[in-house]
Amino acid sequence: MPNEKLKLQNDASFHIPESGCLYIQKTPAVIEYFMQNFRIEEVHSDHLVIPYSTKAALFDMLNDIPETAELFTNVQPYGRSGMPLSLPLPYLKERIKHELLVKVIISGSLTSYFQPIIRMKDNKIYGYESLLRTNFPKRNIPPGLLFDVAHKTGLHSLLDLRAREAALEARAGKLPGGVKSFINFLPASIYDYKVCLRQTFTMIEQHDISPQDLVFEVVETEKISNVHFLKSILDVYRELEVEVALDDLGSGYATLETLKILNPNYVKIDRFFISHCDQNKVKQRFLQEVMNIANATGIFVLAEGIERKEELEYCKSIGMHYAQGYFIGKPSPEPELALAAKM
Repeated sequence: MPNEKLKLQNDASFHIPESGCLYIQKTPAVIEYFMQNFRIEEVHSDHLVIPYSTKAALFDMLNDIPETAELFTNVQPYGRSGMPLSLPLPYLKERIKHELLVKVIISGSLTSYFQPIIRMKDNKIYGYESLLRTNFPKRNIPPGLLFDVAHKTGLHSLLDLRAREAALEARAGKLPGGVKSFINFLPASIYDYKVCLRQTFTMIEQHDISPQDLVFEVVETEKISNVHFLKSILDVYRELEVEVALDDLGSGYATLETLKILNPNYVKIDRFFISHCDQNKVKQRFLQEVMNIANATGIFVLAEGIERKEELEYCKSIGMHYAQGYFIGKPSPEPELALAAKM
């Protein structure tokens, strides 16, 4: 696998020319196949050079290569040589297949919306979750699709960085000090947490944001494969006066046991357990168990996905601290400074 730090630094300038040459890492197991099936322009000690006339022709060529071939590839304009940045074969195929979305990720054509989070005891604004959106007013690209493409193309670290940049830029222009920003991050994107922290805190300083106004939120869309490594990352954030949150408790790998090990500042309950919690005894038992752990450890609990007044009232009745959801306020390009009287 190419060095992840090198990839992150170079992906912004990576370009697939309309015509040029495909550079393929040469291994004994595959060289005969390529020599027999493709016109080879050059043979170097470590790679083959195969010309292509259009991106469509390149994509067809890549599809002809057996999926079992574990190869690193690069593309460059015709006449240029070398492999300064190599990608696994599946990444290159997906980058051609999803060219528009790849351009969005690399260019950073992104912004951040605000979804309000209230303090239960007085229904006042406590903060906002920063939610990634694209900068295309007439074209809605779902954030989930962007992250899916980022994983398939090897751009998940870059997109995670771009999302943090967008969240901090939006906050700097629109939120006063003392209001929290909950900013997502993907555990699997942190290839070197010291590098990631340095990049993040450089952005924080550039925008003159107080670290105490930030909450970095572990998004439970990926398997938490090494919970103790993740804990070491969260501990470093907290040492730098940034609070941390565990998202989607009760879903997938974000379990009560994970909560006890990570001991975050905040835990956000998965919306499955919030939906109609006022009517469901099984959900109520789970929520009460969360509250027992939270009360014993000093963790603040946030209910996500509040869509009915009855859900809000039940969560408040068992002592939850914060809430967000469509009943409270939808994501918006501008923060809602005053909430409706319906609460």
